[in-house]
Amino acid sequence: MGEFNQLYNQLLSAFEVKEITIPTSGVKFFKKGDTVPEEVLENASSEVTLTSCQATRSASLEDAVYLTIHNIGCIAAAISLGLVDQNQKEPLEGPRVYTNIMKEQSILDKHKFKPPSPHEFTEGIVYSCQNSGHSEYALFGKEDVGRFRSVEIAKNAVSDMIAIQPAIMQGVFFFSPTLENINLVPDVVILSVRPVELARLVQAYSWYTGKRINSSMGAVRVVNSDLIVRPYLTNEINVSTYCVGARLIAQYEADRLGIAFPYNLFKDIVEYMELSRKGYPFPNYPGATS
Repeated sequence: MGEFNQLYNQLLSAFEVKEITIPTSGVKFFKKGDTVPEEVLENASSEVTLTSCQATRSASLEDAVYLTIHNIGCIAAAISLGLVDQNQKEPLEGPRVYTNIMKEQSILDKHKFKPPSPHEFTEGIVYSCQNSGHSEYALFGKEDVGRFRSVEIAKNAVSDMIAIQPAIMQGVFFFSPTLENINLVPDVVILSVRPVELARLVQAYSWYTGKRINSSMGAVRVVNSDLIVRPYLTNEINVSTYCVGARLIAQYEADRLGIAFPYNLFKDIVEYMELSRKGYPFPNYPGATS
């Protein structure tokens, strides 16, 4: 049993509620030049592509996923995770989950559809498909107004979405703490929690440190930017709702949102939860046992 698994079990016990379920995913980055373990490589599917939202959710359900430039299903996530240059003007090769939705919804001839490039995401063109005149980038048919009302607003929003650039990563591994054949220490840990569980985690952190948890959340790129890259680069906890892709593609439940920890702070929160148990009686919270 690895350290990640032990910490996960300690965290669940600290809630003091039987059969509590908190879907949890570990995220491990591999930079270009790093040696990638064989047990990681064998989880790189060459037959299907997955978004980072799907990979995170799959990992929480004990289905490990290794994403590379070849099998990542979302161009925006490839940018955020440092797998592709954000200014690349050529589309990524092959079909991708996210752009396949565009293709199916496009009013253009399906054979003429050309997926957007990373550059078009970065410039706000994709996220403001109506205003930019690129209706072929819509996700919800011809009446789709886009994720932002203008290209300028979309570009400004994208510039505030934290990303690993230049692109220095060769792959990102998503895995559950309960996998017996994986004994890796993640860089980031994501918990998919209900509001009542989020409250208890915040209380534990504040009990020990006296500090508040500041949340930075946006409308898109929530899992890859807000919940993976932001904690990874800032070494701070972040909380965010799940975005349209996470809700509609990865099918995150209505009562869940994400809280993400750099691994060192995940270890800390487990300790804080255990030490603060008698100050915050979670089992008595309405809904704690449901």
